[in-house]
Amino acid sequence: FAAAFAAAAAAATSFSSAAPARAAGVDPASLLTRRGMAKFTQGDVDGSIADFDAVIAAAPGRAPYMWQRGLSLYYAERLREGSAQFRRDVAVNPNDTEEAVWAFLCEARDKDIGFEKAREDLLVVGRDPRAYMRAAYALFAGTGDEDSLRAVAANGGAAEDFYTWLYLGLYREAKGDENGAKAAVLAAVATPYGSRSGDYMAALAEVHAKRRGWSV
Repeated sequence: FAAAFAAAAAAATSFSSAAPARAAGVDPASLLTRRGMAKFTQGDVDGSIADFDAVIAAAPGRAPYMWQRGLSLYYAERLREGSAQFRRDVAVNPNDTEEAVWAFLCEARDKDIGFEKAREDLLVVGRDPRAYMRAAYALFAGTGDEDSLRAVAANGGAAEDFYTWLYLGLYREAKGDENGAKAAVLAAVATPYGSRSGDYMAALAEVHAKRRGWSV
């Protein structure tokens, strides 16, 4: 995903429509994206989707790049739409591991598709430079395992600790292991990176826990 996560929580704005944004010299689509991201980090999943949809209405060319919308659709249980969003993203960026994994997650939890079919249809992407994403992708593809994913944290730093727990939790949820998913996601939230980094995905881990009714 895009690198500029930290500003999302501070992006809420008083603009209520594109017109005043244009009058102030602000790109409405960018402003709506930031506002949608802020809403998501605050737990307003449906509100974030409304803003992301407004981005696409204002700037249709940005539609394939709206990974934020895909994440929100996942948590709104709009899994088919989420999968379609992530697949569009990979079509324009074939080296994006996260989008491939999130398309899988949407499809695995879709009762009409399921885990095994989602694995068969996992999008092929280029080699990710991040060891934790390579290990996560291997886990979802069936060529790696949980221990190998967590082993990355032993040789990494705070981000590796957080992300390996997060993707382990997401994988377990896709397999239907609710207790295992809960343990891993809460472990991600509790890491120093999860609690202090300001990363959009750290906020996502907390949103995930709250949407599932797990105490953070």
